Amino acid sequence: MYPKHFIVFIILAIFACKMPSKMAKNGAYYSELHRPQVHFSPEKSWMNDPNGMVYYEGEYHLFYQYYPDGLQWGPMHWGHAITKDLVHWEHLPIALYPDSLGLIFSGSAVVDWKNTTGFGINGKPPLVAMFTHHKVEAEKAGRHDFQYQSLAYSNDKGRTWTKYAGNPVIPNPNNIHDFRDTKVFWHEESQRWVVVLAAGDHVEFYNSPDLKSWTKTGEFGVGHGNHGGVWECPDLFRMNVEGIKGKRWVLLQSIGTGAPNGGSGTQYFFGEFDGKTFINENPASEERWLDFGCDNYAGVTWSDAPDGRRLFIGWMSNWQYAQKVPTAPWRSAMTTVCELTMKNTRAAVLLSRQPVKELDLIKTNTINLPTNEPGGVFAPNAMPSAFDMELNVNLSSTTAKILGYRFSNSKGEE
Repeated sequence: MYPKHFIVFIILAIFACKMPSKMAKNGAYYSELHRPQVHFSPEKSWMNDPNGMVYYEGEYHLFYQYYPDGLQWGPMHWGHAITKDLVHWEHLPIALYPDSLGLIFSGSAVVDWKNTTGFGINGKPPLVAMFTHHKVEAEKAGRHDFQYQSLAYSNDKGRTWTKYAGNPVIPNPNNIHDFRDTKVFWHEESQRWVVVLAAGDHVEFYNSPDLKSWTKTGEFGVGHGNHGGVWECPDLFRMNVEGIKGKRWVLLQSIGTGAPNGGSGTQYFFGEFDGKTFINENPASEERWLDFGCDNYAGVTWSDAPDGRRLFIGWMSNWQYAQKVPTAPWRSAMTTVCELTMKNTRAAVLLSRQPVKELDLIKTNTINLPTNEPGGVFAPNAMPSAFDMELNVNLSSTTAKILGYRFSNSKGEE
């Protein structure tokens, strides 16, 4: 359905087609068939959820679920990359390998500024990762306590990691089948570390003075939002609302199935958090989605991002087809890094996600395209392989609620 009267002004900002990478040899890395030019992708092999994002001493760390020996999901490791500008990435060696306690599932990382753990040396704070151990043998035996939470720490800016000898730090005493995906942060008011983790159909909250000893303080989720699939990969943070005094807490929650357009998606809740549990401010049955596409899953935000920014990245895939995407020698990519803000619209307070301004660093040219009338066709002689398209729509005297724009090629695909 198209409005009766509308005009679309189109601006193409062309991205540089070769992205420098320290893993590239003579630029070949970004010349591989289907290799994303702007989105992060692993050098090789399978990747899924982003993990452990933390900023420290000028570097944004991205860890991720990684299987180095194949192009489909397998025994999980933590892959590792860093960026200084949120656009250009350097691949680093695998950070965490499976061990006797299990595979290395999703989690988070923080800077332990006060050295509450005692892991720091030479007066410098350690980086501490909290992740889920997944015991395959216990799962195959039919047990339900095969996932539990553990720690690792680094004293060399994340280049090497040591697993804590006291792992696991949060066992699975209630035999919850899906008990994973820790997101840890410092709660200033209570002077405690807080972790939110997924527990089947809800999330649970724990706090700790030192990241080692944990006490359960609350849970949230049963009867709230969408339950089309198991809850996964939570995130909890506080943000300003544009035009409103005070801050609100935001809880992100991913589900593997049941999203609006099928498969995987991410919902969110607004509310209050007192250091112990989350209280949803919206109707329990209300569903709010970070977006309605099919390619943004398991996304979480960076800890300690500078200038108070809330920076987000997600896995640019969907479990409906993730393992069938025809790429090699790698599979999967991440969304571009986005900045989250809370906007007070006429309809409601909403969570907004926009690509970071740093992407302007690689824009090489801007083209203003002709005005496009309803049903009109714009057929350039050659479209750039990577570009940012801005559509400015001027609506006039219409009650239409849907605006469509169709992309097609010479093969008839659209």
